Amino acid sequence: MSNRLARVGHAYLDVVRSPRSFPLWLGQLVSNFGDTLHYIALVVLVYQLTGQGVAVAILAAAEIVPALLLGPVAGVVIDRFSRKGVLIGADLARAALVFSLLWPQGAWHAYLVAAGLAAGNAFFNPTVQAVIPALTTEDQRLAANSVAWSTGRLVQILASAAAGGLIAILGTRAAFGLNTVTFLISALFVAQLRIPANAGRAEEEEPGGFRRFFADAREGLRFARHDRFVSRLLLVQSLASLAVGATGAMLVVLAEEHLRLPPAGFAWLIGAIGVGALVGPLIPNALAADYRDARWLFVPYVIRGIGDLLLAVVTALPLALLILFVYGLNTSTGMVVFNSTVQGAVPDAVRGRVFALLDVSWSAMRLLSLALGGLVVDRFGIRPLFWGGGALLAFAGLLGLALLGRDDFAQKPGPTP
Repeated sequence: MSNRLARVGHAYLDVVRSPRSFPLWLGQLVSNFGDTLHYIALVVLVYQLTGQGVAVAILAAAEIVPALLLGPVAGVVIDRFSRKGVLIGADLARAALVFSLLWPQGAWHAYLVAAGLAAGNAFFNPTVQAVIPALTTEDQRLAANSVAWSTGRLVQILASAAAGGLIAILGTRAAFGLNTVTFLISALFVAQLRIPANAGRAEEEEPGGFRRFFADAREGLRFARHDRFVSRLLLVQSLASLAVGATGAMLVVLAEEHLRLPPAGFAWLIGAIGVGALVGPLIPNALAADYRDARWLFVPYVIRGIGDLLLAVVTALPLALLILFVYGLNTSTGMVVFNSTVQGAVPDAVRGRVFALLDVSWSAMRLLSLALGGLVVDRFGIRPLFWGGGALLAFAGLLGLALLGRDDFAQKPGPTP
Protein backbone atom coordinates (compact mmCIF):
# COMPACT_ATOMS: atom_id res chain seq x y z
CA MET A 1 0.00 0.00 0.00
CA SER A 2 2.81 2.43 0.85
CA ASN A 3 4.41 1.84 -2.57
CA ARG A 4 1.10 2.47 -4.32
CA LEU A 5 0.53 5.68 -2.32
CA ALA A 6 4.05 6.80 -3.23
CA ARG A 7 3.23 6.23 -6.92
CA VAL A 8 0.04 8.25 -6.47
CA GLY A 9 2.09 11.09 -4.97
CA HIS A 10 4.51 10.98 -7.89
CA ALA A 11 1.63 10.96 -10.39
CA TYR A 12 0.10 14.01 -8.71
CA LEU A 13 3.44 15.83 -8.77
CA ASP A 14 3.96 14.94 -12.44
CA VAL A 15 0.64 16.56 -13.31
CA VAL A 16 1.32 19.69 -11.27
CA ARG A 17 4.82 20.05 -12.72
CA SER A 18 3.81 19.35 -16.31
CA PRO A 19 4.20 22.49 -18.46
CA ARG A 20 1.34 21.18 -20.63
CA SER A 21 -1.31 20.91 -17.91
CA PHE A 22 -0.02 23.21 -15.16
CA PRO A 23 -1.41 26.50 -16.62
CA LEU A 24 -4.92 25.05 -16.92
CA TRP A 25 -4.83 23.59 -13.41
CA LEU A 26 -3.52 26.78 -11.79
CA GLY A 27 -5.92 29.01 -13.73
CA GLN A 28 -8.86 26.88 -12.62
CA LEU A 29 -7.66 26.93 -9.03
CA VAL A 30 -7.57 30.74 -8.98
CA SER A 31 -10.92 30.96 -10.75
CA ASN A 32 -12.57 28.48 -8.32
CA PHE A 33 -11.57 30.71 -5.41
CA GLY A 34 -13.14 33.74 -7.05
CA ASP A 35 -16.27 31.81 -8.11
CA THR A 36 -16.94 30.68 -4.54
CA LEU A 37 -16.63 34.22 -3.20
CA HIS A 38 -18.84 35.43 -6.04
CA TYR A 39 -21.60 32.88 -5.44
CA ILE A 40 -21.88 33.71 -1.75
CA ALA A 41 -21.77 37.45 -2.46
CA LEU A 42 -24.41 37.15 -5.18
CA VAL A 43 -26.84 35.31 -2.88
CA VAL A 44 -26.23 37.95 -0.19
CA LEU A 45 -26.75 40.77 -2.70
CA VAL A 46 -30.02 39.35 -4.04
CA TYR A 47 -31.38 38.86 -0.54
CA GLN A 48 -30.30 42.39 0.45
CA LEU A 49 -32.02 43.85 -2.60
CA THR A 50 -35.26 41.90 -2.28
CA GLY A 51 -35.54 40.56 1.26
CA GLN A 52 -37.29 37.49 -0.20
CA GLY A 53 -36.22 33.86 -0.10
CA VAL A 54 -38.03 33.16 -3.38
CA ALA A 55 -35.66 35.59 -5.08
CA VAL A 56 -32.77 33.26 -4.20
CA ALA A 57 -34.69 30.34 -5.75
CA ILE A 58 -35.12 32.38 -8.95
CA LEU A 59 -31.37 32.93 -8.91
CA ALA A 60 -30.81 29.15 -8.86
CA ALA A 61 -33.16 28.72 -11.83
CA ALA A 62 -31.30 31.46 -13.73
CA GLU A 63 -28.15 29.37 -13.37
CA ILE A 64 -29.72 26.15 -14.73
CA VAL A 65 -31.80 27.30 -17.71
CA PRO A 66 -28.87 28.61 -19.87
CA ALA A 67 -27.16 25.23 -19.62
CA LEU A 68 -30.29 23.59 -21.05
CA LEU A 69 -30.65 26.08 -23.90
CA LEU A 70 -27.02 26.47 -24.91
CA GLY A 71 -25.65 22.97 -24.38
CA PRO A 72 -26.24 21.73 -27.95
CA VAL A 73 -24.82 24.95 -29.40
CA ALA A 74 -21.80 24.87 -27.10
CA GLY A 75 -20.97 21.28 -28.01
CA VAL A 76 -20.71 22.10 -31.72
CA VAL A 77 -18.66 25.24 -31.08
CA ILE A 78 -16.24 23.30 -28.89
CA ASP A 79 -15.69 20.65 -31.57
CA ARG A 80 -15.66 23.00 -34.59
CA PHE A 81 -13.51 25.88 -33.39
CA SER A 82 -10.30 26.55 -31.49
CA ARG A 83 -10.79 25.22 -27.99
CA LYS A 84 -8.21 27.65 -26.64
CA GLY A 85 -10.22 30.49 -28.17
CA VAL A 86 -13.42 29.17 -26.59
CA LEU A 87 -11.78 29.03 -23.15
CA ILE A 88 -10.31 32.54 -23.37
CA GLY A 89 -13.51 34.01 -24.81
CA ALA A 90 -15.61 32.48 -22.03
CA ASP A 91 -13.23 33.83 -19.37
CA LEU A 92 -13.24 37.37 -20.79
CA ALA A 93 -17.03 37.44 -21.20
CA ARG A 94 -17.56 36.25 -17.63
CA ALA A 95 -15.05 38.81 -16.33
CA ALA A 96 -17.02 41.61 -18.01
CA LEU A 97 -20.32 40.36 -16.56
CA VAL A 98 -18.98 40.13 -13.01
CA PHE A 99 -17.29 43.54 -13.32
CA SER A 100 -20.69 45.09 -14.04
CA LEU A 101 -21.87 44.05 -10.55
CA LEU A 102 -19.56 46.62 -9.01
CA TRP A 103 -22.49 48.93 -9.78
CA PRO A 104 -25.58 46.74 -9.17
CA GLN A 105 -28.79 48.04 -10.72
CA GLY A 106 -31.24 45.77 -8.96
CA ALA A 107 -32.19 42.12 -8.60
CA TRP A 108 -32.79 41.83 -12.37
CA HIS A 109 -29.12 42.74 -12.87
CA ALA A 110 -28.02 39.93 -10.56
CA TYR A 111 -30.28 37.45 -12.42
CA LEU A 112 -28.88 38.59 -15.76
CA VAL A 113 -25.29 38.16 -14.58
CA ALA A 114 -26.08 34.74 -13.07
CA ALA A 115 -27.61 33.61 -16.37
CA GLY A 116 -24.67 35.05 -18.32
CA LEU A 117 -22.14 33.24 -16.14
CA ALA A 118 -24.08 30.01 -16.56
CA ALA A 119 -23.99 30.55 -20.33
CA GLY A 120 -20.22 31.04 -20.16
CA ASN A 121 -19.89 27.90 -18.05
CA ALA A 122 -21.87 25.97 -20.68
CA PHE A 123 -19.01 26.65 -23.09
CA PHE A 124 -16.07 26.65 -20.68
CA ASN A 125 -16.63 23.54 -18.55
CA PRO A 126 -17.13 20.98 -21.37
CA THR A 127 -14.15 22.50 -23.19
CA VAL A 128 -11.91 21.89 -20.17
CA GLN A 129 -13.00 18.25 -20.12
CA ALA A 130 -12.44 17.97 -23.87
CA VAL A 131 -8.86 19.32 -23.80
CA ILE A 132 -7.52 17.39 -20.80
CA PRO A 133 -6.72 14.29 -22.95
CA ALA A 134 -4.73 16.58 -25.28
CA LEU A 135 -2.68 17.92 -22.36
CA THR A 136 -2.03 14.67 -20.49
CA THR A 137 -0.95 11.13 -21.23
CA GLU A 138 -3.32 8.22 -20.68
CA ASP A 139 -1.42 7.33 -17.50
CA GLN A 140 -1.74 10.90 -16.20
CA ARG A 141 -5.45 11.33 -16.94
CA LEU A 142 -6.92 10.01 -13.69
CA ALA A 143 -4.30 11.86 -11.65
CA ALA A 144 -4.98 15.09 -13.56
CA ASN A 145 -8.72 14.91 -12.88
CA SER A 146 -8.08 13.95 -9.25
CA VAL A 147 -5.69 16.85 -8.64
CA ALA A 148 -8.12 19.32 -10.22
CA TRP A 149 -11.06 18.01 -8.17
CA SER A 150 -9.29 17.77 -4.79
CA THR A 151 -7.54 21.13 -4.98
CA GLY A 152 -10.72 22.73 -6.31
CA ARG A 153 -12.67 21.49 -3.29
CA LEU A 154 -9.92 22.69 -0.92
CA VAL A 155 -9.99 26.14 -2.47
CA GLN A 156 -13.79 26.25 -2.20
CA ILE A 157 -13.61 25.42 1.50
CA LEU A 158 -11.00 28.13 2.09
CA ALA A 159 -12.95 30.66 0.03
CA SER A 160 -16.17 29.86 1.88
CA ALA A 161 -14.38 30.44 5.18
CA ALA A 162 -13.00 33.78 3.93
CA ALA A 163 -16.19 34.99 2.26
CA GLY A 164 -18.10 35.94 5.41
CA GLY A 165 -15.35 38.17 6.76
CA LEU A 166 -14.58 39.73 3.39
CA ILE A 167 -18.21 40.60 2.67
CA ALA A 168 -18.83 41.81 6.23
CA ILE A 169 -15.82 44.16 6.15
CA LEU A 170 -15.66 45.29 2.51
CA GLY A 171 -19.09 44.41 1.14
CA THR A 172 -20.14 42.36 -1.88
CA ARG A 173 -18.31 44.61 -4.34
CA ALA A 174 -14.96 43.35 -3.08
CA ALA A 175 -15.95 39.76 -3.90
CA PHE A 176 -17.14 40.74 -7.38
CA GLY A 177 -13.97 42.72 -8.05
CA LEU A 178 -11.77 39.83 -6.94
CA ASN A 179 -13.71 37.36 -9.10
CA THR A 180 -13.25 39.64 -12.12
CA VAL A 181 -9.49 39.51 -11.58
CA THR A 182 -9.51 35.70 -11.25
CA PHE A 183 -11.25 35.32 -14.63
CA LEU A 184 -8.58 37.51 -16.23
CA ILE A 185 -5.81 35.48 -14.57
CA SER A 186 -7.44 32.27 -15.84
CA ALA A 187 -7.50 33.68 -19.39
CA LEU A 188 -3.78 34.52 -19.14
CA PHE A 189 -2.95 30.99 -18.04
CA VAL A 190 -5.11 29.45 -20.77
CA ALA A 191 -3.26 31.57 -23.34
CA GLN A 192 -0.09 29.66 -22.39
CA LEU A 193 -1.59 26.26 -23.20
CA ARG A 194 -0.35 24.33 -26.20
CA ILE A 195 -3.47 22.58 -27.40
CA PRO A 196 -2.87 20.40 -30.49
CA ALA A 197 -4.49 21.55 -33.72
CA ASN A 198 -6.75 18.49 -33.88
CA ALA A 199 -8.44 19.58 -30.64
CA GLY A 200 -10.91 21.97 -32.26
CA ARG A 201 -10.67 22.46 -36.02
CA ALA A 202 -11.32 26.06 -37.03
CA GLU A 203 -8.49 25.80 -39.52
CA GLU A 204 -10.47 23.11 -41.37
CA GLU A 205 -13.83 24.89 -41.25
CA GLU A 206 -15.91 24.10 -44.30
CA PRO A 207 -18.49 26.38 -45.92
CA GLY A 208 -22.11 25.68 -45.23
CA GLY A 209 -23.12 28.13 -42.49
CA PHE A 210 -26.04 27.06 -40.35
CA ARG A 211 -26.61 23.90 -42.36
CA ARG A 212 -23.11 22.70 -41.47
CA PHE A 213 -23.64 23.75 -37.87
CA PHE A 214 -26.90 21.83 -37.49
CA ALA A 215 -25.39 18.86 -39.30
CA ASP A 216 -22.64 18.78 -36.68
CA ALA A 217 -25.21 18.96 -33.89
CA ARG A 218 -27.15 16.05 -35.41
CA GLU A 219 -23.90 14.11 -35.83
CA GLY A 220 -23.17 14.50 -32.12
CA LEU A 221 -26.66 13.33 -31.17
CA ARG A 222 -26.39 10.35 -33.53
CA PHE A 223 -23.08 9.37 -31.95
CA ALA A 224 -24.55 9.60 -28.44
CA ARG A 225 -27.67 7.65 -29.44
CA HIS A 226 -25.85 4.82 -31.23
CA ASP A 227 -22.71 4.51 -29.11
CA ARG A 228 -23.34 1.78 -26.55
CA PHE A 229 -21.24 3.41 -23.80
CA VAL A 230 -22.52 6.99 -24.15
CA SER A 231 -26.20 6.12 -24.65
CA ARG A 232 -26.30 3.89 -21.58
CA LEU A 233 -24.26 6.35 -19.53
CA LEU A 234 -26.75 9.10 -20.40
CA LEU A 235 -29.61 6.94 -19.13
CA VAL A 236 -27.90 6.10 -15.85
CA GLN A 237 -26.68 9.65 -15.28
CA SER A 238 -30.17 11.06 -15.91
CA LEU A 239 -31.65 8.76 -13.28
CA ALA A 240 -28.86 9.75 -10.86
CA SER A 241 -29.52 13.45 -11.42
CA LEU A 242 -33.24 12.94 -10.85
CA ALA A 243 -32.34 11.22 -7.57
CA VAL A 244 -29.86 13.73 -6.14
CA GLY A 245 -31.11 17.08 -7.45
CA ALA A 246 -33.77 17.46 -4.77
CA THR A 247 -31.97 15.70 -1.90
CA GLY A 248 -28.92 17.92 -2.37
CA ALA A 249 -31.01 21.09 -2.38
CA MET A 250 -33.16 19.95 0.58
CA LEU A 251 -30.25 19.03 2.85
CA VAL A 252 -30.84 22.27 4.75
CA VAL A 253 -34.44 21.14 5.42
CA LEU A 254 -33.18 17.74 6.62
CA ALA A 255 -30.80 19.52 9.01
CA GLU A 256 -33.57 21.59 10.62
CA GLU A 257 -36.61 19.31 10.53
CA HIS A 258 -35.09 15.84 10.89
CA LEU A 259 -31.77 16.34 12.70
CA ARG A 260 -33.14 19.28 14.73
CA LEU A 261 -30.01 21.37 14.17
CA PRO A 262 -29.75 25.14 14.56
CA PRO A 263 -29.34 27.13 11.31
CA ALA A 264 -25.55 27.01 11.66
CA GLY A 265 -25.74 23.20 11.77
CA PHE A 266 -26.29 23.07 8.02
CA ALA A 267 -22.68 24.20 7.59
CA TRP A 268 -21.52 21.14 9.57
CA LEU A 269 -23.22 18.84 7.08
CA ILE A 270 -21.70 20.66 4.11
CA GLY A 271 -18.31 20.53 5.83
CA ALA A 272 -18.53 16.75 6.26
CA ILE A 273 -19.30 16.34 2.55
CA GLY A 274 -16.42 18.68 1.68
CA VAL A 275 -13.87 16.76 3.73
CA GLY A 276 -14.95 13.51 2.09
CA ALA A 277 -14.73 15.13 -1.34
CA LEU A 278 -11.12 16.16 -0.64
CA VAL A 279 -10.06 12.60 0.18
CA GLY A 280 -12.17 10.71 -2.35
CA PRO A 281 -9.97 11.08 -5.46
CA LEU A 282 -7.13 9.31 -3.65
CA ILE A 283 -9.13 6.06 -3.58
CA PRO A 284 -9.13 5.07 -7.27
CA ASN A 285 -5.57 6.35 -7.69
CA ALA A 286 -4.34 4.28 -4.75
CA LEU A 287 -6.42 1.12 -5.19
CA ALA A 288 -7.32 0.73 -8.87
CA ALA A 289 -4.95 -1.10 -11.16
CA ASP A 290 -7.25 0.10 -13.96
CA TYR A 291 -10.06 2.57 -13.17
CA ARG A 292 -11.85 1.86 -16.49
CA ASP A 293 -14.31 -0.50 -14.89
CA ALA A 294 -18.05 -0.15 -14.32
CA ARG A 295 -17.60 -0.85 -10.63
CA TRP A 296 -15.50 2.28 -10.11
CA LEU A 297 -18.10 4.30 -12.00
CA PHE A 298 -21.35 3.00 -10.49
CA VAL A 299 -20.66 1.47 -7.07
CA PRO A 300 -20.32 5.04 -5.69
CA TYR A 301 -23.93 5.62 -6.83
CA VAL A 302 -25.09 2.61 -4.82
CA ILE A 303 -23.17 3.68 -1.71
CA ARG A 304 -24.48 7.24 -1.93
CA GLY A 305 -28.03 5.93 -2.40
CA ILE A 306 -27.71 3.81 0.74
CA GLY A 307 -26.39 6.92 2.50
CA ASP A 308 -29.53 8.89 1.59
CA LEU A 309 -31.70 6.04 2.89
CA LEU A 310 -29.78 6.05 6.17
CA LEU A 311 -30.06 9.84 6.49
CA ALA A 312 -33.85 9.46 6.47
CA VAL A 313 -33.54 7.19 9.52
CA VAL A 314 -30.57 8.47 11.52
CA THR A 315 -31.11 11.38 13.91
CA ALA A 316 -27.78 11.37 15.77
CA LEU A 317 -25.52 14.12 14.43
CA PRO A 318 -22.21 12.16 14.61
CA LEU A 319 -23.70 9.34 12.53
CA ALA A 320 -25.16 11.82 10.03
CA LEU A 321 -21.77 13.51 9.67
CA LEU A 322 -20.09 10.13 9.10
CA ILE A 323 -22.67 9.22 6.44
CA LEU A 324 -22.16 12.56 4.69
CA PHE A 325 -18.37 12.15 4.84
CA VAL A 326 -18.75 8.80 3.04
CA TYR A 327 -21.22 10.48 0.67
CA GLY A 328 -18.64 13.15 -0.23
CA LEU A 329 -15.97 10.48 -0.54
CA ASN A 330 -18.00 8.57 -3.12
CA THR A 331 -19.20 11.70 -4.93
CA SER A 332 -15.64 12.79 -5.69
CA THR A 333 -14.47 9.24 -6.47
CA GLY A 334 -17.30 8.83 -8.96
CA MET A 335 -16.72 12.27 -10.49
CA VAL A 336 -13.02 11.87 -11.25
CA VAL A 337 -13.56 8.35 -12.63
CA PHE A 338 -16.53 9.59 -14.67
CA ASN A 339 -14.55 12.42 -16.30
CA SER A 340 -11.47 10.28 -16.88
CA THR A 341 -13.50 7.45 -18.39
CA VAL A 342 -15.50 9.64 -20.76
CA GLN A 343 -12.35 11.49 -21.85
CA GLY A 344 -10.73 8.18 -22.78
CA ALA A 345 -13.75 6.43 -24.30
CA VAL A 346 -15.07 9.27 -26.49
CA PRO A 347 -13.17 10.31 -29.65
CA ASP A 348 -11.73 13.82 -29.76
CA ALA A 349 -13.85 14.78 -32.78
CA VAL A 350 -17.11 14.57 -30.77
CA ARG A 351 -15.84 14.93 -27.20
CA GLY A 352 -17.09 18.50 -26.77
CA ARG A 353 -20.58 17.60 -27.94
CA VAL A 354 -20.75 14.56 -25.68
CA PHE A 355 -19.68 16.49 -22.57
CA ALA A 356 -22.13 19.28 -23.42
CA LEU A 357 -24.93 16.71 -23.84
CA LEU A 358 -24.07 15.13 -20.50
CA ASP A 359 -24.27 18.59 -18.89
CA VAL A 360 -27.64 19.26 -20.53
CA SER A 361 -29.14 15.95 -19.40
CA TRP A 362 -27.86 16.45 -15.86
CA SER A 363 -29.27 19.99 -15.65
CA ALA A 364 -32.64 19.03 -17.12
CA MET A 365 -33.17 16.16 -14.70
CA ARG A 366 -31.91 18.27 -11.80
CA LEU A 367 -34.51 20.92 -12.60
CA LEU A 368 -37.23 18.25 -12.72
CA SER A 369 -35.95 16.78 -9.46
CA LEU A 370 -36.12 20.17 -7.73
CA ALA A 371 -39.72 20.65 -8.84
CA LEU A 372 -40.83 17.16 -7.79
CA GLY A 373 -38.81 17.33 -4.58
CA GLY A 374 -40.51 20.52 -3.50
CA LEU A 375 -43.92 18.89 -3.98
CA VAL A 376 -42.91 15.77 -2.04
CA VAL A 377 -41.55 17.77 0.91
CA ASP A 378 -44.63 20.01 1.07
CA ARG A 379 -47.02 17.04 0.90
CA PHE A 380 -45.22 14.24 2.75
CA GLY A 381 -42.21 15.74 4.57
CA ILE A 382 -38.45 15.48 4.17
CA ARG A 383 -37.92 11.80 5.08
CA PRO A 384 -39.91 10.34 2.13
CA LEU A 385 -37.84 12.51 -0.23
CA PHE A 386 -34.60 10.95 1.02
CA TRP A 387 -36.12 7.46 0.94
CA GLY A 388 -37.19 7.91 -2.66
CA GLY A 389 -34.02 9.70 -3.75
CA GLY A 390 -31.77 7.14 -2.09
CA ALA A 391 -33.62 4.19 -3.60
CA LEU A 392 -33.55 5.74 -7.09
CA LEU A 393 -29.82 6.53 -6.86
CA ALA A 394 -28.98 3.00 -5.71
CA PHE A 395 -31.11 1.64 -8.56
CA ALA A 396 -29.25 3.86 -11.05
CA GLY A 397 -25.94 2.44 -9.83
CA LEU A 398 -27.14 -1.16 -10.11
CA LEU A 399 -28.54 -0.44 -13.58
CA GLY A 400 -25.18 0.94 -14.68
CA LEU A 401 -23.42 -2.19 -13.43
CA ALA A 402 -25.91 -4.33 -15.38
CA LEU A 403 -25.76 -2.33 -18.64
CA LEU A 404 -22.04 -1.68 -19.05
CA GLY A 405 -19.10 -4.08 -19.08
CA ARG A 406 -15.35 -3.72 -19.34
CA ASP A 407 -15.34 -3.80 -23.16
CA ASP A 408 -17.47 -0.64 -23.27
CA PHE A 409 -14.68 1.50 -21.82
CA ALA A 410 -12.21 1.21 -24.70
CA GLN A 411 -11.44 4.15 -27.00
CA LYS A 412 -13.49 3.96 -30.19
CA PRO A 413 -12.91 5.60 -33.57
CA GLY A 414 -15.09 8.64 -33.99
CA PRO A 415 -16.84 10.21 -36.94
CA THR A 416 -14.64 11.65 -39.63
CA PRO A 417 -14.15 15.42 -39.20
